[in-house]
Amino acid sequence: MVLRVRSNGKVKASGMKQSKPTSGKNLKATFKKNIAKIDAMKPKKPPTAFFYFLEDFRKEFQEQNPDVKSMRDLQVGKACGEKWKTMTYEEKVHYYDIATEKRREFDRAMADFNKRKESGEFQEFEEDSDFDE
Repeated sequence: MVLRVRSNGKVKASGMKQSKPTSGKNLKATFKKNIAKIDAMKPKKPPTAFFYFLEDFRKEFQEQNPDVKSMRDLQVGKACGEKWKTMTYEEKVHYYDIATEKRREFDRAMADFNKRKESGEFQEFEEDSDFDE
């Protein structure tokens, strides 16, 4: 074994293999995979009222402007944003109602998910992990 002193003052032993502890990383990776499996079953949040408006607006805009090939064009985004800003609350109520109903459905699904999680239905994913907190 040869010791070498570097210019920064650190001593390095050459000729010996330095091993890094990998078991901690493997445990964390396994834990993260199990969390990801559980999160994949978690209900997705619903879109806001603006996104429901955007869906309808894109259809109308495409019919009125057939020359625009891509709906990703800046024209569409700007036109949509400006129309949303100028709309009155009475015009937006339809989209708010849709968003509110979807939010209620999401809240019910989330409550059901949390009950199943607390009852231990997802326990098999958590038991696979060797990670101790």
